[in-house]
Amino acid sequence: MAARFIVEADGGSRGNPGPAGYGAVVRDGDTGQIIAEAAEFIGHATNNVAEYKGLIAGLKAARELDPDASVDVRMDSKLVVEQMSGRWKIKHPDMQPLAAEARTILPRARVTYTWIPRERNKDADRLANEAMDAGKAGRQWEPRPRAAAVVDEPPLETAAPKAGWAAPADLGTPTTFVLLRHGETALTPQKRFSGSGGSDPELSDKGRWQAARAAEELAARGSIQAVVASPMRRTRETAEIVAARLGLEVRYEDGLREVDFGDWEGLTFAEVQERHPEDLATWLGSAKAKPTGSTESFTTLTHRAGVARDKIIARHPGRTVLVVSHVSPIKTLVRLALGAPPDALYRMELSAASFCAVQYYADGNASLRLLNDTSHLR
Repeated sequence: MAARFIVEADGGSRGNPGPAGYGAVVRDGDTGQIIAEAAEFIGHATNNVAEYKGLIAGLKAARELDPDASVDVRMDSKLVVEQMSGRWKIKHPDMQPLAAEARTILPRARVTYTWIPRERNKDADRLANEAMDAGKAGRQWEPRPRAAAVVDEPPLETAAPKAGWAAPADLGTPTTFVLLRHGETALTPQKRFSGSGGSDPELSDKGRWQAARAAEELAARGSIQAVVASPMRRTRETAEIVAARLGLEVRYEDGLREVDFGDWEGLTFAEVQERHPEDLATWLGSAKAKPTGSTESFTTLTHRAGVARDKIIARHPGRTVLVVSHVSPIKTLVRLALGAPPDALYRMELSAASFCAVQYYADGNASLRLLNDTSHLR
């Protein structure tokens, strides 16, 4: 069933016209939980232009989460609400193309518009002001990491009874991601870079055995309700082995694929250090740096992994989802759950066919429940 979202959008200009920015949030239509945010400093513009750009950003964010969703747009701009509802004509030449763009993002029949007072649009207003503050400081707005609470609990192998990753009832029902790294390929034991721009290797015999062991562990727990995987060959094969054992179908999400390592694909760390020492040093020192010949940084990965996370949460609220992915996306989801800095990626070990678990709550908090568990492989 298609999702139902609420988009709250706002825009502002300090001078009208003047330095301007917008903000938008997407909420789950049932729980009210914020599942996506967008903001941008847009330079010199009017309030109305900024408000329209906030609307466009909110609709695009909702479409990224679920292109079949229905959306209730809520704004404190009477002008935008009345014009987009078709009750007022759009006469200003700056707003006509923006309104036309907004109408093309989702079918009109699936979008409604509601005016709300400014005090009920605080989140979008906050983001618009953050964007304008960022512009004043000479930079663009960047999303803040989600808040997180680390839960102290026994390792998976000592927990009894062996049941799912359930949370206390008084916290509500979270959405749980059981994160499974794919099984070994021929490149894994040699610790060679293997991203989305390389040979896309299949699982080795050991990798298929690892996937089967993971499947048995999950079947014993009986808590998995959906399976989502990266579309790469090694993750597809791992997910299909597990899903067949659980009697579930696999849904593929491109945002879960591994980083493109460019010219480093198939090389060991030592070989990269020998051939591309300056690029490697830069990459290790900045999340915005890209491997030699690649178009993708860890900053880019963070964005697409976050979008993929929010899509999955929106489709499976309160459910336990097996997410089959790769080292970098899984570490990124763990890092975001903890609110840790980008260099935390280099401080995590993630073995082939290992489990991690993260829970996402309706208030926006996240809780890391498990990291790099391989007890099912012993």
